[in-house]
Amino acid sequence: MSVILKVDNLNMNYQSGGKSLSVLQSINIEVHEGETVSITGPSGSGKTTLMGLCAALDNPSSGEITIFGNKISPLSEDQRALIRNKYVGFIFQNFQLLPSLTALENVMLPLEMQGIYTAHKDAEDLLKRVGLADRVTHYPSQLSGGEQQRVALARAFINKPKILFADEPTGNLDGDTGETIEKLMFDLNKDYGTTLIIVTHNQDLAAKTKRTIQLKSGHVVSDHLNEVPA
Repeated sequence: MSVILKVDNLNMNYQSGGKSLSVLQSINIEVHEGETVSITGPSGSGKTTLMGLCAALDNPSSGEITIFGNKISPLSEDQRALIRNKYVGFIFQNFQLLPSLTALENVMLPLEMQGIYTAHKDAEDLLKRVGLADRVTHYPSQLSGGEQQRVALARAFINKPKILFADEPTGNLDGDTGETIEKLMFDLNKDYGTTLIIVTHNQDLAAKTKRTIQLKSGHVVSDHLNEVPA
């Protein structure tokens, strides 16, 4: 399998109170096409910062991220946005649906932002796939948390991303609802052949990925394969 994400000697520092705060230090990671990877670690270990850098949402203080052969550091914000639109999908803990759009419109949005206005049927099919065929005209305020995350799942897969970043995707959901979301996420990921990277505190969820990278105080302290049932 080819390497689609490469992290070389990555460092990230922030200025706080006149001092430099080191969040990530000397991170080296390779992720291969089709892998499922979880990033775990205690609060403040740098998990979400690492995910944001890997997803081309920000530039590191030093080091390099390469995604699908594109080095991120030399790119402008507009160029990074093009990379994200072409290759990347996102799922967030707080869903991040637009409240003024229906479920269907939220799912269609990533393609419409690329100037593709023929996404209606694909969006309906994805909402049906996640069990929301009867909720297409509902607004986020009319949906439960689990239903909103199903809409977010459908939106994440609408542009057939090569890599999907999920930041605590079940963090705001109860146990049963979270398990439903997990199953849908892994099923869709398998069907679409997407590379999946999950940031999570949930060790049960992490164990369902093929690989777990553990951070502590901005360092990778463990990178191991999991025994995932076939």
